[in-house]
Amino acid sequence: MAPRGYREEDLVSNRASLLIHGGTEDERRAWAEEAARNFGVPLTEVRQAAELPGALRQPNGVLFVADVAKLPLDAQGLILRCLQMQEERPKVVVGVSGAASAALTRGSLREDLHYRLNQAQVDLQTEGLREVLKRRWAQQAEQLAVRAAALKAAEEKERAAAVARRPGSVTRTLPKRKAPPPVRKSAPRNAVR
Repeated sequence: MAPRGYREEDLVSNRASLLIHGGTEDERRAWAEEAARNFGVPLTEVRQAAELPGALRQPNGVLFVADVAKLPLDAQGLILRCLQMQEERPKVVVGVSGAASAALTRGSLREDLHYRLNQAQVDLQTEGLREVLKRRWAQQAEQLAVRAAALKAAEEKERAAAVARRPGSVTRTLPKRKAPPPVRKSAPRNAVR
């Protein structure tokens, strides 16, 4: 059977909102954080229905709902309306613990929301995907550390140059040490002259 919808690596780097299920909450959050880094935008996490309306009004950013099945169905309806009607909106990453089909069966996930996100789903239980993600995240962490170290070194160099350019700044150099006088060997006292 041919895969339908977007591939995982496409979803992490495009503006499409999606349903991410399976894996742990930390893995789903890490995926949303990677998406936010790709766009250079903040990640907003929503855990309660009361936080949702304000978060959905953002014109950009990445909005992460850790487990949408824990939100009431009317709150899930707000997400659906945002996806259908709001042209400028954050990328919405809707998480579900376990399989999305199980949440549908239990009635804790709205059918229309699931349908809306049908072509944009990431199943962390897909064979090999979690290992691929862990490797990718490790590489990204390494790259971020290298960039941070280079940025810190550049800032320190710039700070030192700024101090040296200050008017009236005096560069203090230590005086050169004089070499000690050579040690003369004296002749033994009993020596004949």
